[in-house]
Amino acid sequence: MGRKRTRAREFIFLCIAGLIFCVLFGCALLIEKDKAKFKREETQKQEIQKEELQKEEALKILSKHLARAKKLLEQRDFDGSLMESQKVLDLSSQNPPGDEALFNMGLIYAHFRNPKKDYSKSIGFFRRLMGEYPQSPLVEQTRVWVRVLQESEKLSQTIQKLNQVIEESKHVDIEIEERKREKAK
Repeated sequence: MGRKRTRAREFIFLCIAGLIFCVLFGCALLIEKDKAKFKREETQKQEIQKEELQKEEALKILSKHLARAKKLLEQRDFDGSLMESQKVLDLSSQNPPGDEALFNMGLIYAHFRNPKKDYSKSIGFFRRLMGEYPQSPLVEQTRVWVRVLQESEKLSQTIQKLNQVIEESKHVDIEIEERKREKAK
């Protein structure tokens, strides 16, 4: 009878109300966090799509240059083909059509009708292709070209040496003939 109430019931209701408030506030924060995450994901998707479109456009441009380079090579415009191939190589930055550009440049310098043909430059382009693009489907063809060009260079050197020997033999024969004439006099 004479005891004071401690108001425990009110304290419990206050705690329950606080707990409900915290749960609802936490849920609201989670929803906002999810919305922000969704917006970030959408922004990232849009950026990825833009990058893909840019890559596709760049690939189209590179393909046009490469097609032009091949056409110029067929028309025996070696300098023009070389310039177009160099554009493709510069723009591709070690991505695929760069391997085709290097292969094309190797073919230009190996072409038998090119007045500026240079087998060592051709081999250099082919080796560069094998080093920079080891997964390229052109690597096997490139290996064949390198072997053929190396053999051709070896044969050319052998022919030059034989021609020098022939020239030296001619000079020796001429000297022998002159000595025979001098003795005959």
